[in-house]
Amino acid sequence: MPKTPSEVRSILKTLHRLYPQSRTALRHGDPLELLVATILSAQCTDVRVNEVTTTLFKKYRGAGDYLKVPQEELESDIRSAGFFRNKARSIRGACETLLRDFGGKVPETMDELLTLPGVGRKTANCVLGNFFGKAEGIVVDTHVLRISGLMGFSRQKDPEKVEQDLVRQVPRDEWIDFSNMLIDHGRAVCKAGRPDCPKCGTRRWCDCGRRTAGG
Repeated sequence: MPKTPSEVRSILKTLHRLYPQSRTALRHGDPLELLVATILSAQCTDVRVNEVTTTLFKKYRGAGDYLKVPQEELESDIRSAGFFRNKARSIRGACETLLRDFGGKVPETMDELLTLPGVGRKTANCVLGNFFGKAEGIVVDTHVLRISGLMGFSRQKDPEKVEQDLVRQVPRDEWIDFSNMLIDHGRAVCKAGRPDCPKCGTRRWCDCGRRTAGG
């Protein structure tokens, strides 16, 4: 059963109270940096990505810089983020398309962002929401996928289907904050495999929290 509008309002109110300054943890100074950082974040922690990009963004200032070096050099620069060969190909492919089709600038629409190699809805939503302030959808990462399931927003396992369920229930003006708050909640309290249900402020709406409380 989807959440009722009243439940959604209560959950949002609680999340805003718990995470009033919620925003992406990926450090960036411009949309290209956020795009690259988000590509690197696949199956990698934001902490590790920020360690990699601290050096990376000093070396690569614009889209063209990622194409001036051999593929192997970029791979070496991002190796510790994991899956470095695929990620390097995605970054270079995205930058090539940016230079060819968008004058080297990161576009501000979902349709245009999805033309970039290696960019799916999660990455596009992250860039649009966290840099441009445009709510075109909801970022569904592993935390959002897991917690939205526990809370009963969606029983789907496919991220795009989960996003479809979420956008039907969460008010559009909350889409950007909602995903950032759930990500913060997943890191702080509702950790995969070891959720701290007794300390969880949202346990009344959560399957795991109710089981732990015996409800």
